[in-house]
Amino acid sequence: MSKRLFVTLSLLAIAGLVLVACVPPRPPFEPPTDPIGVVKIPPGEPIHIAYWLVVAGPDASLGEDSKRGIEIAIDDMGGKLLGRPIKLTGEDSGCNAEGGIAAATKLSTDPTIVGLIGSSCSSEAAAGVPILSKAGYVTISPSNTRPHFTMPEQRKPGGPLHVDFAGYLRTAHSDAVQGAVAAQFAWEVLKAKKAATIHDGSPYAEALQQVFADKFKEFGGTITSQEAVSPTDVDMRAVLTKIAADKPDVIYYPIFIAAGAHITKQAREIPDLDDTALMGADGMFSPDFVAGAGPAAEGVYLSSPDFTAFAAGYEDFRKKHKEKYGEDVLSIFHAHAYDAAMILFKAIEKVAVTAPDGTIYIGRQALRDALFATKDHQGLTGVLSCDPYGDCSAPLIAIYQITAREVGGQWPPEKPVWKP
Repeated sequence: MSKRLFVTLSLLAIAGLVLVACVPPRPPFEPPTDPIGVVKIPPGEPIHIAYWLVVAGPDASLGEDSKRGIEIAIDDMGGKLLGRPIKLTGEDSGCNAEGGIAAATKLSTDPTIVGLIGSSCSSEAAAGVPILSKAGYVTISPSNTRPHFTMPEQRKPGGPLHVDFAGYLRTAHSDAVQGAVAAQFAWEVLKAKKAATIHDGSPYAEALQQVFADKFKEFGGTITSQEAVSPTDVDMRAVLTKIAADKPDVIYYPIFIAAGAHITKQAREIPDLDDTALMGADGMFSPDFVAGAGPAAEGVYLSSPDFTAFAAGYEDFRKKHKEKYGEDVLSIFHAHAYDAAMILFKAIEKVAVTAPDGTIYIGRQALRDALFATKDHQGLTGVLSCDPYGDCSAPLIAIYQITAREVGGQWPPEKPVWKP
């Protein structure tokens, strides 16, 4: 080796040592902190998502429909998130307060759950959401529609639900919209002047029928009576006979599948209701309602989300549904559940922190904040942006009518009979 080459190499080595000495050492990785907790997902472990939906009993088609929407969303993600498999587990929430408490209590003790989708019914949410929120979890409902849950005066700082519903959002519409549309249809299209309502004591039904009643009176109509039944009642004749005495032009009964079927069948047996239109809502939008009511279901109107107004990707979703499950959609909130899953996945991707060893950290408050910041998400149900109170929906409500086609076993109805 020449002397000149030796000197050059020596100088380069010295320069390299000086450069290394000048580069500050990389600080050790510090896991993120979060005021309400951090989910730690070790290398190789899945991203755990959970649902709490009614998937058993007479209202099961409502929750099963939503569950399938979540499953198709997972399929569209290739079954993975952040390079990890997506694990989906869940609890039946019964479509009642007791079921909501039981499901929320069990789910809130599993620290591996990143986020939840549910509940199905507003009665479950009223009882279960405070348990999940206080435990630091976030949940997005595809089908809770009670207006109360996202009213600014309820959710703002100091409001009654500010803490209890801090981790709650929904992709479903508010019944402040649905009830008004139903009343408008009754007044303008059915030309009804007198209306009666029936609810089942649930937060959903009680609020929805009240919105209908208030709006119908604003139009100039008369509410002849507002009656209540139990979700487990099977003999509705006494209530229907009482209603029939005033000969209303329409009865609006926004309840659930089993009780709705009993009311429908028994109303057809009362001569004084022969000219009275029967009208339910999205809680009865199911082939199980038609099966339960039988031929009496023909002619019944249902206020519900307008799936014909959903985005272009909705028809592709239905094709995937039929291929995966061998049948068409069951109820109306499958697309809302799909959208709930997708905005949850996007928020997780946004806030997740991956350590050098592959461990993933997800801050629970950071996840909530990312979800509430959702803006212009191109969903199946429309373009979704979440407001500070948890409403993320693009509310599109229409009126459907059950025909001989649906009574004969074809579901769902092809198109609405009216939309505002």
